[in-house]
Parts: sequence; C-alpha cells; structure tokens
Amino acid sequence: MIKIEIPTPLRAYTENNKRIEVDAATINSALSKLIELYPKLRPHLYDGDMIRSFVNVYLNDEDVRYLELGLDSETTNGDMISIIPSIAGGVLEGPELSKHEIERYSRHLIMPEVGMSGQRKLKQARVLLVGTGGLGSPIAMYLAAAGVGTMGLVDFDVVDYSNLQRQIIHNSNNVGISKLQSAKSTLEGINPEINVVLHETVLDSSNALDIIKEYDIICDGTDNYQTRYLVNDACVLLNKPNVYGSIYRFEGQVSVFYADKGPCYRCLYSEPPPPGLVPSCAEGGVIGVLPGMIGTIQANEIIKLIIGQGEPLIGRLLLLDALDMRFRELKLRKNPDCLICSDHPEVTALIDYNEFCGVLPDGSGLQFNETISVKQLDELRNTGIDHLLIDVREPHEQEISMIEGSVLMPQNQIAELIGDTPKNKLIILQCKSGVRSARALYTLKKLGFVNLKNLQGGINAWADKVDPSIASY
Repeated sequence: MIKIEIPTPLRAYTENNKRIEVDAATINSALSKLIELYPKLRPHLYDGDMIRSFVNVYLNDEDVRYLELGLDSETTNGDMISIIPSIAGGVLEGPELSKHEIERYSRHLIMPEVGMSGQRKLKQARVLLVGTGGLGSPIAMYLAAAGVGTMGLVDFDVVDYSNLQRQIIHNSNNVGISKLQSAKSTLEGINPEINVVLHETVLDSSNALDIIKEYDIICDGTDNYQTRYLVNDACVLLNKPNVYGSIYRFEGQVSVFYADKGPCYRCLYSEPPPPGLVPSCAEGGVIGVLPGMIGTIQANEIIKLIIGQGEPLIGRLLLLDALDMRFRELKLRKNPDCLICSDHPEVTALIDYNEFCGVLPDGSGLQFNETISVKQLDELRNTGIDHLLIDVREPHEQEISMIEGSVLMPQNQIAELIGDTPKNKLIILQCKSGVRSARALYTLKKLGFVNLKNLQGGINAWADKVDPSIASY
C-alpha cells in the first residue's frame, strides 16, 4: 500500500483526512486513485491532465520533478507520496466571502483557529443531519448560524405538540406540518445564505448510500437502533465521519465514529439490545434542555472536523449526567473483529436493520399474532370477552391519562405483581406507545403465560383512534 499525505489546505476536499492509503504501482496511478476517492480534489491538483504549477509532489524525500520518470516513477509498498501546494492563500481555501458574510461571521474571523480560511471551509462544507427532533434542532440551528454552506435534513414526521418541549427548531404555529418544512423555515430565518436540502423520506437500506454519499460529515440525531446502525454502516462503507449523540431523561452521550481513524458504533455496541429493553425518549422521557446540551456538543465536533482544528471525539465517548452535572470521558478502542470496520469485515453492504434489531416495521419487536390494535381492543371490550388489561407504565404517567378498567403493573414490577393470574388468561399489555409493554410481554412469556397481546401504539393510539377525550403525551 502507498500512503499519500494530504496538506492542510486540501483536507477540506478529502473529508479532513490527513493520510490516504491506496494500492498503486506508480505515482500517477496513486494520484488517480486519490482523485477517484475524492473527485472534489481534482481541480485543486490538476489543470486538465497536468499537475498544477503551484503543486509539488514528493516520493518519500525526492521531488518527483527531478526523478527520471517523474510521475510515472514506480512505487513500492510503504512508500510515502507528499503533496506540497503553495499555501500563501487563494483558491485552495474555498469560496470567497461576501462583505455581508464577513460582517455576519466577524466573531469567527477574528479567531486564529477559524479566520477567513476556516470560514471558507464552513461555507463549502456539506453536512447531513439525520433527524430534526431534539438533537437535530440545536445542531441545525447552530450550524446554520455558523455558516455551514449546505445542510441536508432527513426526516419524515410532522410537528406534534409533544415535540415543542425540546425541539426548539419548531414552534406552535407549525404543529401538524412537515418537520422538514418547519426546520427549513427556521434555518433560512437564521441564515438566508445557506442551502438547505430536504430529504423527506424514511432513511433505509434502499436509499441511505445514495443520500449520504453527497455529504462530507454525517450527524446522527436518531431515536431508534435500526437507523443508528444503518447510519453507522453507511458511514463506514462510504468512509464518512459520523457525529453521534444520544439522550435519555437526564443523561447523554457524544462521540465521533470514523472507521478510517478509530472505532465505529459497532465497535462500541456490536449488537442492539432486545426490543423493548431500553426505552426511547418517547417512552422514558427527556428533560427539555438536555438535547440542547448534547446537540451543541455535536455541532462543535462538526465544526472542528470542518475547519481541521482541535481534537475530535474520535476514540472517546463523552458522558453527561445533567442531574448531577458531571461529565465523564471513556476511551474507545477499535474492535479488531468488528463485523464492518475490521480488516476482515463480514458486513460489506447494507442489511435489513429491522430484522437485525429484531423489530417489526412498527417497532414493536413482536410477532403479528402477539399484537392487538386499539380498534380490535375496543371491539373486544364491547363483546364482554374476559381479559385483563395491564398498564405497565409508571404511576405518574397514569396520572396523565389511563384506559378505563386497566390495572397498573409497572414494567419492572410486573413479575411480582402478576400474582396467581391464570397462565392461560387473555392478557393485554399497554404502555404509552407499545415499547415497554412489548418488553413486559417477553417477561410474562418466560413466566409461562401463553395468551398475551401487546397493544399497538399504546395509550396514545387509543386516544387518537378510540377515545379522544383522554390526553396523549
């Protein structure tokens, strides 16, 4: 393998990679493979088919201009090719800034770590945000304010009142409309100079590579394991940095997964937990300010990657406990047996991530004969068929809303509270949205219960489709 050193002014076109390895027999073929990997680099190295006059190339310590065969000189395993451009300024630093942009970004420009060069890199950067919810909101808003030139947004949901406690990119007037349209309006209000690209779709194995390949940096603001593993795997396959964040109640995590330079998400968690074991924010809740705290850290990591400054969180996992206001940092190691980013990967293409995470497309994780819809439950109650409806939420949630006739048995206590209930009795389990009740169903199956159903969509679906007099949350 031949190593190619990328100088700082050109790293904006190589996803901030400092060193690239290619398999090549000559300098020319090595540079050709470099351009294949990073097409945006071509105009900064070549004028037509000729290396530009202000760019020098070295093979190890030798200026290739003085080698007999020049760029056709042969290379051997372990050789180092260095690209040495003139760095006095000019076209290599990205697009020019207008007078208005200089005024807008003046507080950046007077920082030596950013300056005109860094701000041009921000203007040229293309960042994809997967999700415009709790994490995506502050990330998108701060990146827009910072001048990231192109921001892609992936989402397919609409704004709901329950979003407004933390998803600050949306407002009350936009309830019921597309989250992407709501986000675009806010971002263009913050900075009309940026380009906002909307991908109003479910990100899945059929479209992820096509969408992600168009961007320099990917930011994971998702709330489910299927999309999280999908984003990780696509980033590894496309050699893209993945700025990761997750939140739950008062706790958050941040890291940068970049398989070219460190571990990926699968190195940290090789497999997802069983369906329903780890509740989402929708099930367990999240304090409204926490996405802002974690999201702004993610935005900071993105900016650092773009301008090539500081030490990104590659190989490090930052943990925040906002209740005690404590930060911890853990070192992460690349798994030499990782199924996707090791030297001998088993995963070489995107897979079915619903199947991998053990869930049905509706996220319940159950077989179809183990679920019941709210309309089916309503019909069942009207027939008078004997059944037990168990609410596995917490007591404080039942104070918000409840289905008449349900019995409260919190998920983590259900094994003790189920008592002498007959094992063949029809039991219907219900929570907020169907996730915790799915886990409770697994618990009861292990205890020998054989006639179990999980209420799809939980009490929120009941409020939406059967009894609108009760509150959803």
